[in-house]
Amino acid sequence: MTTLRTRTFGSRAALDAALAARLHGALCARGASAVMLSGGTTPMSAYEALTRAPLAHDDRLHLLFSDERYVPSGTAGSNYYQARALLSALALPAESLLQVRTELPLDEAAAAYERELTQLLSAGVHIGLGLLGLGADGHTASLFTGADLKAARGHYALPVQRPDGRAAVSVTPELIATVREPLFVVAGPEKQAAVARLLGQDLELTAWRAVQGCESVELWYSPT
Repeated sequence: MTTLRTRTFGSRAALDAALAARLHGALCARGASAVMLSGGTTPMSAYEALTRAPLAHDDRLHLLFSDERYVPSGTAGSNYYQARALLSALALPAESLLQVRTELPLDEAAAAYERELTQLLSAGVHIGLGLLGLGADGHTASLFTGADLKAARGHYALPVQRPDGRAAVSVTPELIATVREPLFVVAGPEKQAAVARLLGQDLELTAWRAVQGCESVELWYSPT
């Protein structure tokens, strides 16, 4: 059974500061490790805060993303683009940054991302901290429905057709299960109902179902 540990913050600023500190520790850990970043607006302030001081990371650090919208990587809708200041500050070599290649056809982009994830794990690199968002509709990464979870079986990445008509590539529950420290980071009053369902461990909630392979999961939430 998955254990859920929670931490509630009285302000968005407090959440941002705590997340920046948690990320700093993960990014600067010693040894071969990876950190999974999430997209959306919630973690962006923490990403930006990390660019203001040196990040003395191990040369064996790797980064990956929980998901990526199927848009050009140089446009505002891209999670890669939104995190570009942090990526620039880290200055990782290309082989240490696992990025969805959205210039490829969607199915090929997902397959290529899955190969990179498989190679990373096969090389003995563990994913330490893994950030996950939570949508007001209960999705996480780009896993929106039970059909997405079903299609994800046996894979580390999959192509997704989002409810808004756009496409994306997402990591899967099997990939999330390999993360040592999965962490939902959630902010805003519009997420209150989804947070309540997560706290209730509602197995009809896609996000909760997506982490059932994890021994434990954290939820950090600010209602503001």
